[in-house]
Amino acid sequence: MTSKVKITFLGTADQIPSKDRNHTAILLTYEGENILIDCGEGTQRQFRKADLNPCKITKILLTHWHGDHVLGFPGLLSTLALSGYNKTLYIYGPKGTKKFVDELLRVFNFRKEYKIVVEEVSGKFFETKDFYLKAEKMEHGIPCYAYSFVKKGQLRIDKKKLERAKILSGPHLQNLKEGKDIIYEGKKYKSKDLTFQDSDLKVSFVLDTRENNKIVSFVKDSDLFVCEASYADDLKDQAKEHLHMTAKQAGDLAKKAKVKQLVLTHISQRYEKAPHIILDEAKKSFKNTILVKDLDVLEV
Repeated sequence: MTSKVKITFLGTADQIPSKDRNHTAILLTYEGENILIDCGEGTQRQFRKADLNPCKITKILLTHWHGDHVLGFPGLLSTLALSGYNKTLYIYGPKGTKKFVDELLRVFNFRKEYKIVVEEVSGKFFETKDFYLKAEKMEHGIPCYAYSFVKKGQLRIDKKKLERAKILSGPHLQNLKEGKDIIYEGKKYKSKDLTFQDSDLKVSFVLDTRENNKIVSFVKDSDLFVCEASYADDLKDQAKEHLHMTAKQAGDLAKKAKVKQLVLTHISQRYEKAPHIILDEAKKSFKNTILVKDLDVLEV
């Protein structure tokens, strides 16, 4: 059974938090990885509310350095130090991230006994045999990124073909999983005849940005497309002015990119009493859309 990718929405507000929505932070969990995307003010308390341990964080991806996405970051670093965090913490972000992290560590002079590695990234910047991470520049007035997590499709054994060939379980099956041909009871079998390749699983995060022509190609065929929806379409001029997107634009992008599901976040407090305005607008363009609230969890 394959491991699922779990997405916990710790904060879903835009620039100003509301009574029910905290500043932006999203935790992606896959096997031993716990990848935090952004760390808005109050993220540590959201970890507590979600019964999650911040000491399990392995990587932090920062989309950009506006306050509503990073004001919880220095506090989190301090808490990790006080909590005996004993891993290497990898921090990834756009140009300027190294300088900003150095300044934070200087200003908030806490005792740090764990190692921090900061990288300013672009394109595919991390890869294992199971998954990789990609970044793409967005348009938000300062260096800003969208991110994708891609779980690689695995080579799977076709059980029905095994049954037809009357091949029983044994160590030879591991060779098939590795793409190697086998000899079973004196007969040679080719791996390609008994296996198939899973599709990749892709989760994309496009948070603060205005609509731009890089988004569709970057999020194309995503299983989950997590996108900001700060404004309804009647405020599209204001959205453009502030370098954000409307729910309609998010829905249009999802349709063009042929994603499986659109997930709306980064919701303005102006829609706190009527979030359906945002959801309904996106659904007109892309039916399979949901609007998340704080502490919602999705699995793919």
